[in-house]
Amino acid sequence: MAAARPHHRAPPGRVPTRCVAALCAACFLLGVCVVNRYWAVPEPPDCPSKANSGRSRAVLSQAQTREVIIALDRTISDIEMRLAAARAAQMRNQGVSPSDSAADQGNMRPRLLFVMGIMTTFDNRRRRDSIRKTWMPQGERLRMLEKDKGIVTRFVIGRSANPGPDSEVERAMDAEEKEYNDILRLNHVEGQDGLPLKIQMFLSSALSTWDADFYVKVDDDVHVNIGITRSILARHRSKPRVYIGCMKSGPVIANNESKYYEPDHWKFGTAGNNYFRHATRQLYAITRDLATYISANKHILHKYTNEDVSFGSWLIGLDVEHVDERSLCCGIPPDCEWKAQAGNPCGASFDWNCSGVCNPAERMEEVHRRCWEHREAALPQAQES
Repeated sequence: MAAARPHHRAPPGRVPTRCVAALCAACFLLGVCVVNRYWAVPEPPDCPSKANSGRSRAVLSQAQTREVIIALDRTISDIEMRLAAARAAQMRNQGVSPSDSAADQGNMRPRLLFVMGIMTTFDNRRRRDSIRKTWMPQGERLRMLEKDKGIVTRFVIGRSANPGPDSEVERAMDAEEKEYNDILRLNHVEGQDGLPLKIQMFLSSALSTWDADFYVKVDDDVHVNIGITRSILARHRSKPRVYIGCMKSGPVIANNESKYYEPDHWKFGTAGNNYFRHATRQLYAITRDLATYISANKHILHKYTNEDVSFGSWLIGLDVEHVDERSLCCGIPPDCEWKAQAGNPCGASFDWNCSGVCNPAERMEEVHRRCWEHREAALPQAQES
């Protein structure tokens, strides 16, 4: 027979677990209320008062405002870059080139071929006027160039260090812009933090204003044939990430007495090493995807002493096609004339000795007369030769 099981006494009645938990929570809340109401915690003599603490928090908040704004700007720029890349990928998957559509799928702005920013300064009014008289169309022809050919050209300049209604510099720039309507003003102090930052600001402003396949940077002492430049860029229109210019690789200068001294020379290895391949600074172009990337990451992209080196470094590590286009760095006459006669007209011409046209305010007209593309480009021109 099985052994008899021991008899267990029935346990006493228990309070439900839920009731215990609710009772504990109620006691805790009641205790908190009582302590906050009747128990004043003494402050040590060295501790600041609540008013001072509030002011400290306010000051801290003001100090962090810039960092918060920068973080938000990075986030927004990153989202814009991802959206642009996603739209381009979707169009390619559908068998359509991202650059072939007449209007952007996202914002319905007209799709342009390129936006050209001519870097200039407050003191270079005569250079700007020499360009207006030669290779840059004016008035209605400038508007037709944008409407019919999808080409925007603007002088790019920032703000003065002391903007205001009493600033002579700002009044002069406002009058010039009103007269010609060919200037893009940046929310950037002119000359501050160097040309690399200005170019980043140009790309951000141009991207938010115009939707183009290419964004072009050019100096205000370079002669440009817009029609030839248009033909060069059009050949690469279906490619998503292209960097076009005259590629070079000069030596890294470690001598701090040199004009081209590079403080970060140690990053390039042993003495005598060259920079990585990059386009000369006089004129270069990038596709929209690359412009968006630079704009989105401008806060963390390193800036070297030389602008063209900085720009080339921003594209290192990316899947980018470098196009060495020698017609964008022709010499002044007779070099540009010889090349045109040989069937290779120039997109840009300048004097290598001056890194631009020497004395451009006086000589741009002569260079234009001898290097202009003449009848080869069906574009409105500023002046008949």
